[in-house]
Amino acid sequence: MSSSSAAPGSSPLPGAGPLSLCAREPHVPADRLVAEMVPPPRFDSVRFATYIPDPNQPSQTEAVRVLEGFAAGLGGAQAAGGGRRGLFGFGRAKAPKAPAGPRGVYLDGGYGVGKTHLLASLWHAAPAEPSRKAFGTFVELTNLVGALGFQQTVRTLSGHELLCIDEFELDDPGDTVLVSTLLGKLVEAGVALAATSNTLPGKLGEGRFAAADFLREIQGLSAHFRTLRIDGEDYRHRGLPEAPAPFSDEEVTKTAFATEGASLDDFPHLLEHLARVHPSRYGALTDGLRAVCLTGVQPVPDQSTALRLVVLADRLYDREVPVLASGLPFDRLFSEEMLNGGYRKKYFRAISRLTALARDAKGLLGAQPHASR
Repeated sequence: MSSSSAAPGSSPLPGAGPLSLCAREPHVPADRLVAEMVPPPRFDSVRFATYIPDPNQPSQTEAVRVLEGFAAGLGGAQAAGGGRRGLFGFGRAKAPKAPAGPRGVYLDGGYGVGKTHLLASLWHAAPAEPSRKAFGTFVELTNLVGALGFQQTVRTLSGHELLCIDEFELDDPGDTVLVSTLLGKLVEAGVALAATSNTLPGKLGEGRFAAADFLREIQGLSAHFRTLRIDGEDYRHRGLPEAPAPFSDEEVTKTAFATEGASLDDFPHLLEHLARVHPSRYGALTDGLRAVCLTGVQPVPDQSTALRLVVLADRLYDREVPVLASGLPFDRLFSEEMLNGGYRKKYFRAISRLTALARDAKGLLGAQPHASR
């Protein structure tokens, strides 16, 4: 990652003060986007054996069983297709057409039931070299298409045996057609698919646009997947209180200066900065951070800003970066209108993840006194 300048607050030198996300304008080459399509650091060590099913939710145990069998059965079509492609998919004969029927599994369930844990476990269990398995969020997949172009993305991913897509969402008609066409071509090339979402394949796009106009594409996507429903409550909130009370500006600032590798930003200014950085670069925006400190958290002003914040929350959660904040608690970030609208699942996910990171951040205060509230 490269940054635009060494603006005040952005220096990583000891004693120079905290970093600033607002001072970073990362530039990410396309080959990095491809190379980073692996499970995020939070899920480096997860496996099927480390997933603990809720005994009251038999669908969780069934999902593990089905996914273990799916992983064991991978490699047939692609293994018969010849040698390995290069980074951008050249130098290999076309893979044979995949057999009829679903070439993927689709994990549907609420927030925090372990869908990403299971998806990453599938990636780790799949009997293929890491370079022939890809793992990314839906947003990262569409960003890859934007960086490489559609045909180059097809050539690159057609050299894989497995594509795992986390948080599968179709937010507009253009993405519906784009992803439907991309996955159809990958299935024809013999690529197995796995995805997670909070929305069933046949319901994708509901509440966001005139889904009837794109029914054909949506139904086509559904045909590629066997759906596994995973029931359960959000493990991040089991037995735990709601979003923790925010800290004072002074506490957040002191902690930022006392924590090596921490950033410190005013929340409204950060939201403005996110509008100037493409979401595909939000991962690079967080490179090297050990904590994010925010002052003046307040409700996000509009839906475009809210969706950018959702992407940042996902990248911070993936990288296990704690978030210490003053202002409003994270469960008051989004308006009632947003929480009742077509993107509500994304907003609830962001609240869930930011709340978990806020709990993680409590340990940063150490012996500092916490003002009573």
